[in-house]
Amino acid sequence: MSETFTTEASPDPATEGDTAATATRQTGAEGVDGGVGLTALLVAAARAIETHRHDSLAQDVHAEHFVRAAPACVDWPVRIGQVPEGDANPLWGRFARYFGLRTRVLDDFVLGAVHDGARQVVLLGAGLDTRAFRLDLPPHCVVFEIDRAGVLAFKQQVLNDLSAAPRTKRVPVPVDLRADWATALTSTGFDPAAPSVWLAEGLLFYLPSPTETHLVETVDRLTAGGSALAFEAKLEKDLLAYRDSAIYTATREQIGIDLLDLFDLGPRPDSAGHLTARGWSTSMHTPFDFARRHGRGPLPEPNDALEGNRWVFARKPGP
Repeated sequence: MSETFTTEASPDPATEGDTAATATRQTGAEGVDGGVGLTALLVAAARAIETHRHDSLAQDVHAEHFVRAAPACVDWPVRIGQVPEGDANPLWGRFARYFGLRTRVLDDFVLGAVHDGARQVVLLGAGLDTRAFRLDLPPHCVVFEIDRAGVLAFKQQVLNDLSAAPRTKRVPVPVDLRADWATALTSTGFDPAAPSVWLAEGLLFYLPSPTETHLVETVDRLTAGGSALAFEAKLEKDLLAYRDSAIYTATREQIGIDLLDLFDLGPRPDSAGHLTARGWSTSMHTPFDFARRHGRGPLPEPNDALEGNRWVFARKPGP
């Protein structure tokens, strides 16, 4: 991963006050205080834990500040040492390591696409993504962050409190993905004629099947040759079969997030096949492929909630 900064020493949030968090709590945490929005904080906590590991795959020095700024999760760990069971904890060990691995893999995908000529990065359901602040992107690259207004406002407040500055141009696009987000995106300067790279990280399985299909078709319509897209899919025919898996159980019991209540449980479309039919080249991998490649991350286990997860990488041929 081509990132140039290193983690700086900072007070342990378990014992030190955080003025940024205090200020943000006073303004509220609209957009991330429940439902799917709360999962953005779960992923931020996982990125914080990954950041402080000695063998970290991804660095995000902002992540723990999002966690500390939201009243719903002020007691969540941001270091594995704050978890009594350590990596044996299914949520803060295995599941958090999964999110750390996913962050690294998608970081590499974005950087590779930019190296190949993409100058626009579009984050669909951006949540608390900080790639505009973390990645070594060229100054002429533009990062568009699409998400609900409340989520983006919470993120901006925390970043303002930290005096954080993006490494390249960053354009928040406050719109719900169920609305006309394409018009909102193009009205903020996105150029469909220029190559772009898109991420739908941890997004599609929350959407009804028709919404996912429309989203993928819209990406195809808005992308020039030489563009790229990465997204996460779930292949299980019956997600409820994994309701008592260690990861889903721990997430419900430890932080009150029932992921299966948030996922759309209907049949999923074949978005990878849809893109292939439209001329894209696609490849599909399990997270375990990358865990083995990097030498860390989750590996298969019985009754595994990650068994059906797939990471799909698609590229649109150039002219």
